[in-house]
Amino acid sequence: MGNDDKKENLVPPLTELFISAVNPAVVPVDHFPPSAPVYRGRLAPSPTGYLHLGHARTFWVAQERARAHGGQLILRNEDLDATRFKMEFVDAMIEDLRWFGFAWSEGPDCGGAFAPYNQSERMSFYREALEKLRAGNLVYPCTCSRRDIQQAIRAPHLEDEEPVYPGTCRQNHLPEIAHRKFHWRFRVPDGETIAFTDGNWGRQEFVAGRDFGDFIVWRHDGVPAYQLACVADDAAMQITEVVRGADLLVSTARQILLFRALGLPVPRFYHCALLCDETGRRLAKRHDSLSLRSLRERGHLPAELRANWSASGGEIGQGIGQKKSKKGL
Repeated sequence: MGNDDKKENLVPPLTELFISAVNPAVVPVDHFPPSAPVYRGRLAPSPTGYLHLGHARTFWVAQERARAHGGQLILRNEDLDATRFKMEFVDAMIEDLRWFGFAWSEGPDCGGAFAPYNQSERMSFYREALEKLRAGNLVYPCTCSRRDIQQAIRAPHLEDEEPVYPGTCRQNHLPEIAHRKFHWRFRVPDGETIAFTDGNWGRQEFVAGRDFGDFIVWRHDGVPAYQLACVADDAAMQITEVVRGADLLVSTARQILLFRALGLPVPRFYHCALLCDETGRRLAKRHDSLSLRSLRERGHLPAELRANWSASGGEIGQGIGQKKSKKGL
């Protein structure tokens, strides 16, 4: 890493809480008004399983950054996945986070000025965002299934990466396919470089149409996709910095395009290294033995686990360490 990269990796001062979107000299980006809070961070888990150590470490970074800036931390329950959502996971999520030492000032359990904090109760926000995109002709109806896309492309892609959409349905018009199931897909500006400075990894660049393609913002079952819901909520809740895992770096490029398209202020981003198991695979909810619930039942203490992060350079338990994102670093 050169000297320029080291400079990029510095945490920006509090007076620079917002990044500019793509080509700021050409496309200006609105910022939060002066009345906005100095710093607002968030924890945004999905109740589709028990939280694991990877979640805990990323969330801990989010909490520490909020504290360092004298800011606020909120909890948002991202419960839009009806096929995997369980109420028992919501209860466990709040209980496990409290046990580990997290504290938030707004959330589904305590309310707040930007309620509701359950995404399933915020559908009006997402519909409004979709209508703005439709009015700007920035989305189109897409009837492609995952299998259709796999058959249409030839370029290989990594297992956990979304293939670049080949644009099969770009010329579709709603009246022509209204009788079929379809998603709403966002049209990316092919060839445009989406650049931002990450608070942890420094400058990141992704080329639309090469590193990622047109992406779904609204599913055929009437539910907003992660990208749209996340952007709408972060803007509505006046989040000033998004802290999350490095596997979502490319998602940040997608979301910057949505912030821009919707005329919304763009927060800063800070992506954390991922925790991996002994095989090198990132931790997931399938790693039940490393869930916060399982560790607590086995007698581990939060302070002990947090101490391990510092003592072993991010490793927790035998064979578990950091893993950098595959792209954009």
